[in-house]
Amino acid sequence: MKISPYLLFLFMLCTAISQAQLSEKQIDDLVKNTLTTFEVPGISVGIVKDGKVVYAKGHGLRSLQSKLPMNEKTLVGVASNSKGFTAFALAMLVEDGLVKWDDKVRDHLPEFRLQDAYATENMRIKDLLTHNSGLGLGAGDLMFFPEGNDFSAQEIVTNLKHIAPTSSLRSEFAYNNNMYIVAGEVIERLSGLSWEEFIEQRIMQPVGMKNSKAAYNRVSDKSNSIAAHTRTEGKVIQIPHDWSETANPAGGIMSNIPDMLTWAQFLMNNAQTKNGIQLLPAKQLHQLWQLQTPLPVSPKNDYNTHFFGYALGWFVKDVAGYKEVTHTGGLLGTVTQFTLIPELDLGIVVLTNQMNGNAFKTITNTIKDSYLGYKNRDWLTRYDKQNQDWLAKNDSIKRAVYHQVDLAQENPQIITPKQIIGEYKDNWMGTFKIYQDKGKLRIASFRSSQLVGDLLPYSAATYVAKWDNRSFDADVFVIFSLDENAIAQQARMQYIAPITDFSFDFGDLKLKRIKD
Repeated sequence: MKISPYLLFLFMLCTAISQAQLSEKQIDDLVKNTLTTFEVPGISVGIVKDGKVVYAKGHGLRSLQSKLPMNEKTLVGVASNSKGFTAFALAMLVEDGLVKWDDKVRDHLPEFRLQDAYATENMRIKDLLTHNSGLGLGAGDLMFFPEGNDFSAQEIVTNLKHIAPTSSLRSEFAYNNNMYIVAGEVIERLSGLSWEEFIEQRIMQPVGMKNSKAAYNRVSDKSNSIAAHTRTEGKVIQIPHDWSETANPAGGIMSNIPDMLTWAQFLMNNAQTKNGIQLLPAKQLHQLWQLQTPLPVSPKNDYNTHFFGYALGWFVKDVAGYKEVTHTGGLLGTVTQFTLIPELDLGIVVLTNQMNGNAFKTITNTIKDSYLGYKNRDWLTRYDKQNQDWLAKNDSIKRAVYHQVDLAQENPQIITPKQIIGEYKDNWMGTFKIYQDKGKLRIASFRSSQLVGDLLPYSAATYVAKWDNRSFDADVFVIFSLDENAIAQQARMQYIAPITDFSFDFGDLKLKRIKD
């Protein structure tokens, strides 16, 4: 029988891809080298291909203090990979007939308001998931980040009206966690279940995610869970777990490699469980993966990508001719990545316990390349250089700032503590107090217990807030505006270095003096 040139080409292509796939030892070596290069204590990795788990292992340590090993069953906060669950939950409610994607948010949450009147009245349920609300990057995240604040989810919903937009509704992409908190409130209002109950009872349990929980505090046995770690002041240290329960719909899920691979298999099986239960019609599932908010694509890129953007709870793009559905997640002390290429029936999960995304990118891209037929492109070396350059840049900026702080200590032109001591209120974040304690000038938030630190002179009307918790890596300039009597009446904040996580949303604060 004569074989057509086209079929011969497909056969050769499939053979080449199959031959290029990494062996178990190659993946082991890749992960071990990644651990060392990016100073990550522990990483767990899982791969599912053609409905079968082909790799599931943990490497390194789950905790620098305990020295206990990380394994595939070690629980990790998957952070913003939780957003796909929130989107799936809303899709289920759409199928239940309780809501429509194009319903106005205020039809279900009458108290919902944004500063922009048009956005308030026209924000749809679908818009809560697409990061194009008009609010800026990370706007309002300080109401739940870092842990230790006292805002309820309901307060977050009502406080959004105080945050100034940076664009009009649906005009620009700006990643925003608080819209997912709003989505969580919609789910609770419509279903009669808390977001956590809905995710566990209607999604995790039927799917077969046996060890996962929708929130850190719902994990009863934490004996095999990671400790968080971060690089601070040049050294990787262990830090406390940090996540506010009010933001669970944006990033609260705890899971591990077996369960996340089960989730991957379920999704690539068109939302049908291993027991044959269809939790969501395939058409509705694939609606979640349709591009909603486009993002720029460079003409020259690593995967011949032509489109990229955000769908409903997922990033989507094309890689080497295939559609990729993916998301990343980050908490203080951990970052994760979840990747699907449904046409190849391929899923890749990388969970880590250190805040360095270069680690998961190195592993995911190397594994992905092996299935797409790319030769070794040495992502480890490439990302190592980028990482070193990035750290050096930020360290240089911080050194220069604190050198200026040292020089400013005796500068008579700096405004004095007497001119700035008092209480300052922001409409959505509440009150900050500037005061003296044991000879030091201090700043503290009334509503976020960890936002407390020294206030150090920098230039004429600018101080630096040096937070007591050094793992934040989020020191800021505090820039004062004075009245005719040279007394500060207003203050704004600005990062001193770009490495600061965008959820430290100091730039949206507009502090006005309320009390001397």
